[in-house]
Amino acid sequence: MSVKLKDTLKDENQIKRLEEIAKDSALLHGVLMRTKDMPNSPEVVSYAPFTLFPTPVPTALFHQALAVQTQFNRLVDRVSQNHSFLEDTLASTIKVDEFTARLFNICKQVQREGHAQKIVVGLNRSDYMLDHNPDGRTSLKQIEINTIAASFGGLASRTPDVHRHILKVANLPDECSLVLDNNPAAGLAKGLAKAWELYGSKRAVVLFLVENVQRNIYDHRYVENELWKRNIPVIRRQFEDVYRTGSLDESKRLFVDGHEIAIVYFRNGYMPQNYTSEQSWEVRLMMERSVAVKCPDISTHLAGTKKVQQELARPGVLERFFPDEPETVAQIRATFAGLYTLDMGEEGDKTVAMALTNPDQYVLKPQREGGGNNIYGNEICEVLEKLKNSSERTAYILMDKIQPIPVQNILLRPGAPLKVSSCLSELGAFGVYVRKGSELVLNECVGHLLRTKSSEHADGGVAAGVAVLDNPLLV
Repeated sequence: MSVKLKDTLKDENQIKRLEEIAKDSALLHGVLMRTKDMPNSPEVVSYAPFTLFPTPVPTALFHQALAVQTQFNRLVDRVSQNHSFLEDTLASTIKVDEFTARLFNICKQVQREGHAQKIVVGLNRSDYMLDHNPDGRTSLKQIEINTIAASFGGLASRTPDVHRHILKVANLPDECSLVLDNNPAAGLAKGLAKAWELYGSKRAVVLFLVENVQRNIYDHRYVENELWKRNIPVIRRQFEDVYRTGSLDESKRLFVDGHEIAIVYFRNGYMPQNYTSEQSWEVRLMMERSVAVKCPDISTHLAGTKKVQQELARPGVLERFFPDEPETVAQIRATFAGLYTLDMGEEGDKTVAMALTNPDQYVLKPQREGGGNNIYGNEICEVLEKLKNSSERTAYILMDKIQPIPVQNILLRPGAPLKVSSCLSELGAFGVYVRKGSELVLNECVGHLLRTKSSEHADGGVAAGVAVLDNPLLV
């Protein structure tokens, strides 16, 4: 962080002036979220939470995250096509995790019947933190890869203009030039548009499968509007809508409300609570069996589970997917943090003992998405003491805890007091790929995301109300 930016953080009068300008700028540029619904109250929209200033990120590590994304796209795609690998990897997990088991059962049924659609589209986001090593070096370490409903590609397309405006008003022109252009929304839409084109029906529409209450709807809209610009029609429906009006014809074409569906884009369906009834599961199966392109399909959804992430970090496993590409293997493996199995047996027992001895050095992760699910510190001991002799421990994996260096910033949230906080950031890289049969017809990194939270919080993203939107300030 530059000296001038540090000095600005100490100037209370300047900060108060910039706060109002920043909020107005966020509203003007459409960095918006719905507020949480209150009983008997009208819907309210406000600015999405964000940092007052962009956060410094080392240039080399930023470009490393973007450069490796196309390789992660290829890896996810290859894992999703290897049913025996998924079955072997998830064998212990599906015995104790009902949600993952139900997803896998759908995957098995589709596999038995044969995939009706050979077009695959993946919209991924790989998330990283910057690990400060004891020798003083900083390295890029992957937290997870999101293969379903990877969010904030829309809002991340709008935040650079907000921070540039704030920096101009604060008389920090040098810092302003270090905030990069970023338009993941257009890139994500490019992948959907390519899949729609390959589907081959101009009458068919893209279905956004959404939740009943969607605070993050404006993030969706930026991607949706990019599709409309390309004259690709979009409809938005919930599980209940598809159950009520959806059907497959004799060719397994999916129809909803009379619309032929070219693509089902899942912005819902990644957490157990998204499936509110057996009807929701029936709908997921119907969509997976159809010739509609799924984003993601069920096997790609499973490829993003924590257990798969842990298995890929084992020695020799990446080589199975890239047998003649040692440079690709090295590029991917350089981003891996330590990941450890909790399967029953000697290796899992060793992991349990390791975690109980030094719980502050690790993170315990269940097979869940959506933020706020991870377990830290003494709570790791509480969970593992209870489960250490039970197969239920296999619902989790253990990961080294990343040790980033905090930086100071101000987090702007509607109704929250203004204060300088010690903050930690997480960098995401958006990837898009489209495959038709065995041919990868599109494979790109299409943008980035930075989220920042107060260092007092161990876990949680923007949707969970902990992190806020940010931009990298390349240094």
